[in-house]
Amino acid sequence: MMGGVPDNASPTIHAAALVQRPREEMLREADESQDDEIDALEIFEHIRHINDPEHPNTLEQLKVARLEDIAVGADDTVTIHFTPTVPHCSMATLIGLSIRVKLLRALPDKLKVDIFVAPGSHASEHAVNKQLNDKERVAAALENAKLLEVVHGCLNGANGPNAGS
Repeated sequence: MMGGVPDNASPTIHAAALVQRPREEMLREADESQDDEIDALEIFEHIRHINDPEHPNTLEQLKVARLEDIAVGADDTVTIHFTPTVPHCSMATLIGLSIRVKLLRALPDKLKVDIFVAPGSHASEHAVNKQLNDKERVAAALENAKLLEVVHGCLNGANGPNAGS
């Protein structure tokens, strides 16, 4: 939590999704000699355990990140829509930045990742989306030591299997 009064003092907490790959697919993914396609579930597995900056809960538990809001295109594009818990969420850009940093660290460089707040879910949707998908703005944000410390807190505070990676 960043301190101060949260935008949503008592968010709804949801149970974690019970999504799991079939055994054969898990064995194929573990085999480093085989190329495997990155799919929406793999992206979700990377971001589901990111902690919310205001609450001791994950993006999955708050339904900020959902599997059905992730698309992987045949042209090496990944599109993620996330839903802040309230339309005036002041942490939306920070959440999107945390998702971007996590995926920059976890995915191959060949993938183009676009991150958006879900349509109609935020009062400043256009401005947030512009910030999250502008390379120069993202680079400038990541040069801010204090902001980067908060992002690392969101990533390293996660309890999932991909925590901090």
